[in-house]
Amino acid sequence: MKNKTKIVPAILTDSHNDLVSMLSMAKTFTDWIQIDLMDGCFVPSTSISSKELVKIKPDIGWEAHLMVNNPEAMLENIRNAGAKRAIFHYEATDDQQGVIEKARSLQLEVGIALNPDTPVEVLQNLVAKIDCVLLMTVYPGFYGAKFIPEVMDKLKLFRAKYPAIEIGIDGGVKEENLKMIVESGASSICVGSAIFLSINPAESYNRLRNIAQS
Repeated sequence: MKNKTKIVPAILTDSHNDLVSMLSMAKTFTDWIQIDLMDGCFVPSTSISSKELVKIKPDIGWEAHLMVNNPEAMLENIRNAGAKRAIFHYEATDDQQGVIEKARSLQLEVGIALNPDTPVEVLQNLVAKIDCVLLMTVYPGFYGAKFIPEVMDKLKLFRAKYPAIEIGIDGGVKEENLKMIVESGASSICVGSAIFLSINPAESYNRLRNIAQS
């Protein structure tokens, strides 16, 4: 039986209080989230820092999406903050293998994210060493960015070549494009603004999950 596509609520904020509030809210409807970390360099925006996450220690299952240069410098903090997985950007480092090895040494699962313009072929020698791939369907750094449908071609290509690996999609996901993403072969779909900027986040999450798994 085919595995159901997961909806992963994604939290992006630069406010300690907002993060605590969003974590509390998320725990009412899910047991797994993604927390976005941004440095103002790899992407223009900044977010909550990894040091602040260590103080907060989110008490929910979570992965860190590192939209930062030198991602290896954050790995120890996010491990100490309780993350189970680190997803870093291929474009953010010249030493992808080194980042993978450091994450493994900290007992973290590890994934690689690709920006919309980066071809999936760059992962050819890395796929066997990682737990997941995250394909960006927006240019990263902001809630509410516009979905880039051409990334579905990359998803289909990658799914055909690597049928067993977990492939996530991140960015610009709405109810209207959700079914297309599922049918293109996504294992998980990260959703930020369509959940956390809605009037009722729990209701929005459940509606998206039902669409994805129907």
